Order: sequence, then C-alpha cells, then structure tokens
Amino acid sequence: MQITDCHIHIQPVDMFKAGPLEVMKKARGHYEDILEYCRSPKALLKYLDSIGVERAVLINYVAPETMGFTHEVNQWVADYCKENPKRLLSCGSVHPRHSLNVQAEMDNLVRLGIRLIKIHPPHQLLYANDYLNGVKELETIYRAAEANGIPVMIHTGTSIFPAARNKFGDPIYLDDVAVDFPKLKILMAHGGRPIWMHTAFFLLRRHKNVHLDISGIPPKILLKYFPRVKEIAHKTLFGTDFPSPGIPTIEQNLEQFKALELPEQVKEQILSKTALEMWPG
Repeated sequence: MQITDCHIHIQPVDMFKAGPLEVMKKARGHYEDILEYCRSPKALLKYLDSIGVERAVLINYVAPETMGFTHEVNQWVADYCKENPKRLLSCGSVHPRHSLNVQAEMDNLVRLGIRLIKIHPPHQLLYANDYLNGVKELETIYRAAEANGIPVMIHTGTSIFPAARNKFGDPIYLDDVAVDFPKLKILMAHGGRPIWMHTAFFLLRRHKNVHLDISGIPPKILLKYFPRVKEIAHKTLFGTDFPSPGIPTIEQNLEQFKALELPEQVKEQILSKTALEMWPG
C-alpha cells in the first residue's frame, strides 16, 4: 500500500512573519527537525521512509499579510520537489490580490509542474467564491486549474495564527465553486473542523467533484466529526497537517488512523487509493 500524506507544511522558513513563526516554535517540540526537513528534501524523504509513507504533498501558498509567504514559494517548492518528484508533490498558489497577471502566474505554475493549487481563505483574506463579488482573478485561477487538470485545495475550518480571519473558513462557499466549475477537482482541507463538519459532509455528498482532506483532524475523533466516513471513503484522502501546532508527528497520526474501527478496505482507500486516483504515478 502506497500511503500518501496529502497535507504537510514544508515551506521556506525564512519567509515566515514573526507572529506565525513564534506560534510554531511554542506549539511543538523537535523544532530543529522541522527546520532540517524544510532545508533538505533528503532529510524529509529519510523521515518518510522511517514511518512508511511513500508520498507527501508539500503545501505552499501566497499569504503575505498573515504568514509572510510571497509568490516565490512556487519556485521554492518546485525546486525542492525535484529531489524526487514521484514522492514529493508540489503545491503552490496565486493570490488574486497580489498578482499583476494572474493568468501568467497560473501558466507559470503549469510550467513548474505544480501538482496542487492552494486557496487559503482565512490566510488570504477572501471567500472561496469571491469571484461572484468582483474578484474575477479568482475565477481565472479556478478556470486555469480546471483546464489543466490540477486539483485545487481550499482550506476550510479555523486557524489559530494571529492575523487569520476565521469567518472566511466556512465551507458553504465551496458550494458555488463546485457548481460553477464542475470539472474542477476540489479538495476540501480539514472538513470544516471544528465548527462546520455537517456542512462539509453535505457538500461531499452533493458534489461529485468535492473531496475531503482529513488533515488537522485528530484521528481519534475523526469518527465523531464524520461518523459516516465510510460513505465518502472513495473521495477522502489521508493527511496530517504536520508540523502545524497540535500535530505531534505524522507517525502518530498514521498509527491512530490505522487503529480506527473501520474496514481495512476503507482504510486503504483513504490512506492510498484516493490520492493515487487524484495524482496518478
């Protein structure tokens, strides 16, 4: 079984604003290990090998106001993943309000071989459907991703980082996106946790192009949040959100998920098969 962690934050640490970086440092131990993984893809691959994870999607996105990340994260993650592009899958982004030419930047992401586009409403300070409110650049992002077969991950749920605005995290705004871009593969990160899980489950059942990333949800309470997860296993992906605050290790999340009272075929679907369907090879 080729396990994929569809959501780990391997990012250019020197771009972090002071506030978010301080939250990271205070919230977790083994911080030096995290720095080493962010500097060295070889070190990250060695760690993944040690815990039995075959592939990982490295989440990067443009959010200068809240996190400090600029468009340079795209080239950074593309270069990082060159170490082993079959195992390290790049995630990048274009910010509608921080781009002079959104279409050109999307074309550049395609040229770089970016495998996933990230929209982070609470950190990018917009609603996922703000193309209906005049932010036409967001429509350009979705259309370009749809045309090039690149999935789009949209953060849903809360964020504890200092400048985040959690009103943007309600997953209901994905309803418009799923309707307006029916061929776009949408990956709903975190399932609206810890507030909007019922909305998230409704959207997953309503829209065939909406998928669930369970990262950021402690595996021990996954079945409390999504008691009918078996019904949506075919569109659910395992992810951890490592090394975000509250995620001790990928290994611990993986062990806790494997211990859940779910049929083995459901676990295999979530750990491996759904991600292989989204990112073959």
